Amino acid sequence: MRIVRIILIAASLASSSVGAGAEPVAFPVGSVTLTAEFVVPPGSAPFPAVIALHGCRGMYARKSRQLSGRHLDWTTRLVDAGFAVLSPDSFTARGVSQICTLTHRPLTPEMRADDARAALAWLAAQPQIDPKRIALLGWSHGAMTTLWTVRPGFLDGGPTPYVALAFYPGCRQIGKLAGWNPSVPLTILIGAADDWTQPGPCRELAQRTGFRYIEYVDAYHDFDAPDTPVHMRTGLSAVKSGQAHIGTNPAARAAAIGEVMKQLTAAARPTTGTKK
Repeated sequence: MRIVRIILIAASLASSSVGAGAEPVAFPVGSVTLTAEFVVPPGSAPFPAVIALHGCRGMYARKSRQLSGRHLDWTTRLVDAGFAVLSPDSFTARGVSQICTLTHRPLTPEMRADDARAALAWLAAQPQIDPKRIALLGWSHGAMTTLWTVRPGFLDGGPTPYVALAFYPGCRQIGKLAGWNPSVPLTILIGAADDWTQPGPCRELAQRTGFRYIEYVDAYHDFDAPDTPVHMRTGLSAVKSGQAHIGTNPAARAAAIGEVMKQLTAAARPTTGTKK
């Protein structure tokens, strides 16, 4: 698949520890061409990789083209651990910057599953990537996208992630999907105090289908974000009251980082032989 080059590299990547390896790429999804940030670690290929799926605020900081603090934090950590990271931007090519406050959202997690599938296909075709060691990692709207992506049959005939990890998704809609079961090993990580995507539906879904479910005491939405004081977010279209708490919980953040890295590194063992 031909890589479409983009003129500008996100300034946040250019100035960070992962900046030297950052590459802007693009790939088609239906009638649009999504842009993405692609970072490969130093060392010998083929590398394991992570597809990072952003939430309803997008992957860039407000009023800039710099990666948000959470995305930069996770990208740096993953690259330092030897993972390549592909971060697709589901919004810019479709003319939106965020959908958290939109009453009529132009893009659903089910629709974004096509983005994740296209990202898997693009990444698996890269010569420096081991196609058997690609993981999905999503947050909020991106976590719901992850759940739709690993639904039965959706990835048949194409690359399949070896593991999927979803931070604080909403599980009400996916829970209504007849016969839903994750097609790959799945872990949901969510705050017990989350009042944006409440944990109850995900807890019930885990009990019914058996995937790994971790609930962190006293943690709100975005608990893994770095250095974000807990505060009330307003104007939210997906919350009945229009508002919810978000912010860092240091204990939950540390535990979740440990859990994610343990799962990624334990499962991403090198395959034998060389990539054909």
